[in-house]
Amino acid sequence: MNSFEDLLVWQRSKALAVQVINMLSTTKNYGLKDQMIRSAISIPSNIAEGAERKGPKEFANFISYSSGSCAELMTQIMIAKEINEFDDDNANVLIAECREISKMLYGLRKSITASL
Repeated sequence: MNSFEDLLVWQRSKALAVQVINMLSTTKNYGLKDQMIRSAISIPSNIAEGAERKGPKEFANFISYSSGSCAELMTQIMIAKEINEFDDDNANVLIAECREISKMLYGLRKSITASL
């Protein structure tokens, strides 16, 4: 890996953040909107920050933070679906992408900790 930008999980989580932000652009539920945007942005941001720390133990910790943010975002999407902020189809697509990103983060953390 030359840069965090080379990581597919970073690319996909950044794209997810952009998608969430765009989908929330017209919502009037500002508390939920703010929290979801923070969670979404936190996923790729923690990957980037951890990768730049240059130590595998720190990188693994930041991947764990990303995983937590991903679970947080998935929960918020489920809530948004239940209160009709997101329709079922859009919510299900986002949830599926969160699940895939979560699996990728687990694999990345596992590979990092195997080298410790």
